[in-house]
Amino acid sequence: MIQLKTEFLDELGRHLGKHTDKEQILAEYDIHITEMLEEFNGNERGESDIKSEIYSRLGTPGEIAESWKEELSTTPVKTQWVFILANLIFFVGGTILTLVHNLFDFPLIDMAWKSLTSISAVIILLYLFFWALLGYEIGKGFGHKGRRLMKKTFILSILPNIILMNLTLFKLIPHDWFQPLLSPAFIFICILFTALLYPICWVGYRWGKKASI
Repeated sequence: MIQLKTEFLDELGRHLGKHTDKEQILAEYDIHITEMLEEFNGNERGESDIKSEIYSRLGTPGEIAESWKEELSTTPVKTQWVFILANLIFFVGGTILTLVHNLFDFPLIDMAWKSLTSISAVIILLYLFFWALLGYEIGKGFGHKGRRLMKKTFILSILPNIILMNLTLFKLIPHDWFQPLLSPAFIFICILFTALLYPICWVGYRWGKKASI
């Protein structure tokens, strides 16, 4: 069993060549293979069957190395700005809708406002999904080295939300603009879910990281 793991990691190391994260990748797969071998412990399956099962779950060393080499071609900055701009679009879109609804008299805008405020719980759930997706895509695309990217992307993306929340709480933005949403209960829910955004993003990242293997 130990020899099987050693041979797998040695072959993976040869295929990785001079990959910048070679040692971390090998350490990560060492853990996964060890866990799989513990799972097979006590089974009467032969070494060839166990090897086939490992290859089936993880892929061959060549396939694994190729996937990690492809990962290097993905630009972290591009991924980061996709999510920052996506959140900014939500933010700007909501801001424009609020301004137009409160400063002008457009029946269609008023209808859209009433429709959206009536499904605030659905909007919150969809927004939580967005943050989980952010973590998942970074975890899946960049693996263990995506942790710093996830934190930076999260901080830059959440800034408009924090600024708006503070402007509203300190009444620099009229509270009646957000009626009937802006109640003490809704403010508490917003603060609670904002605090939950990073843990949700982190769970998504861990899930994506696991899916990348």
